[in-house]
Amino acid sequence: MRKVLVVGAGQSGLQLALGLQAKGYDVTVMSARTPEEIRTGRVMSTQCMFHDALQHERDLGINLWEAETVDVEGLGISVAAPDGGRALDWFAELDHPAQSVDQRVKMAGWLELFEDRGGKLVIHGVMTSELDALARLYDLVVISAGKGELVQLFDRVPERSPFTQPMRALSLVYAHGVGRRPEHPEKVGVRFNIVPGVGELFMIPAYTLSGNCDILFFEGVPGGPLDCFADRPGPDEHFRRVLDLMRQFVPWEYERCREAELTDGKATLAGGYTPVVRHPVGTLPGGAIVLGMADVVVANDPITGQGSNNASHCAATYLDAIVAHGDRPFDAAWMAATFERYWEYARHVTEWTNALLLPPPPHVLEILGVAGQNPAVARRFVNGFMDPSDFQHWFMDPALWKKYLAEV
Repeated sequence: MRKVLVVGAGQSGLQLALGLQAKGYDVTVMSARTPEEIRTGRVMSTQCMFHDALQHERDLGINLWEAETVDVEGLGISVAAPDGGRALDWFAELDHPAQSVDQRVKMAGWLELFEDRGGKLVIHGVMTSELDALARLYDLVVISAGKGELVQLFDRVPERSPFTQPMRALSLVYAHGVGRRPEHPEKVGVRFNIVPGVGELFMIPAYTLSGNCDILFFEGVPGGPLDCFADRPGPDEHFRRVLDLMRQFVPWEYERCREAELTDGKATLAGGYTPVVRHPVGTLPGGAIVLGMADVVVANDPITGQGSNNASHCAATYLDAIVAHGDRPFDAAWMAATFERYWEYARHVTEWTNALLLPPPPHVLEILGVAGQNPAVARRFVNGFMDPSDFQHWFMDPALWKKYLAEV
C-alpha cells in the first residue's frame, strides 16, 4: 500500500486525501489546527463553487452540506454610474446551481470524516526542517498549505506571474438578514458590482455555522477608498466600515443590508496577496522532493471566485494522476507533468482573472453592455464561471468577440 503525506487541510489537500483514502492508499494529513479550532476560528474565504467543482465532491461522496446550502441560481452584474445610480444592471441564470459553504464548516467536517474513515491525522504546523526527515517515510509528499514557510520551497515562475504586488485590498463579512434584490426577489444569485476606478463588491449567498447567510466581499483598488482595513478593526467596526462603503459606492446593495448583522464574532476578514504561479516541484534541504498543489502553485486574486474551484480541479487531476501512476516512483518528471495537466485548465482561469484586475479594454465593456440586452451573451458570460476555459474562445480577444457577436 503506497503511503502519501498531505500537508495542509484546505479544499485541495483534504479532497485529495479523502479521494486517495477511498482508493485504498495509506494517507496521513498534517493540519496546523484541530477540527474544533477550525470550526471556532475566523472565516477564511468566500469559496463560491460552481457545478463542475461541486461534482468532484459528489463523486467522492463528500458533499455533506449540499442539501442545507442555498443554491446560487445565477449571477448579476451592476456597474456604478457617477451619479450613484447604475449605468448597467442585468442578471442571468447558471445552467447548474453553484454553492458556497463556509470553509470552517467544510474543513472541520472533512477532517472528522477523514479520521472516521481510518485516516491518520497529525495536528502540527510542520516546518521545512521537520518535513525533511518526514518525507523519507512516504512514497509521495504533497504540500497544499498555501501560506507559511513551506511555500518558499516553490520558486515563482516569472513568465506566468505578471504581478509583483497585490492588485486588490480584500475585505469581507458574513451576515444574516440581508434582503433579496427587489428587481427579481425570486432569484438567488451572486451580485458582481463594479465601481470603476474604485473596486468591486460581491454579494454571495452562502452557508455558515449558523445556517444560510450572505457574504459581503469588497475588492478595493490599492490606495483607494476601499483600502481601509489595514488597521485590522474589530468585527463590529469592520462591519460598520463595510456598510458605510456600501452606502457610498453601491447604495442599491446597502438598502437590502439595513437589517443585517454579523453571523458570529469571527465573521470578518481583511488582507491581500500577490497573484503568482510557482514551480510545482520543491526540493528539501536533504534532497527529497515534494509536490505543490492548488494555491501553493497557482494563487489567483479572488475577483473571479475561482480559488476553491481551482483547488477542487487540482485535487481531481492529482488524484487521477497518482492512481494511474501505479507503483512507479513519484519523481520530478512525473510531478512536473502532473502539474502541467492541471495548468492546462488553470491557465485559462489565471489569464481571465489577471485580465479583470486591470482596467477593462473597450471590447469587455461592450460585452457587458451587450449582455444586458442579449440573454445569450449574458448566459455565456455567467456560465464561464463554471468553465473559464470557454473565455478564450470569445471573451479574451476582441476579434473573437466580434465574430461571436455577429453570430448572436
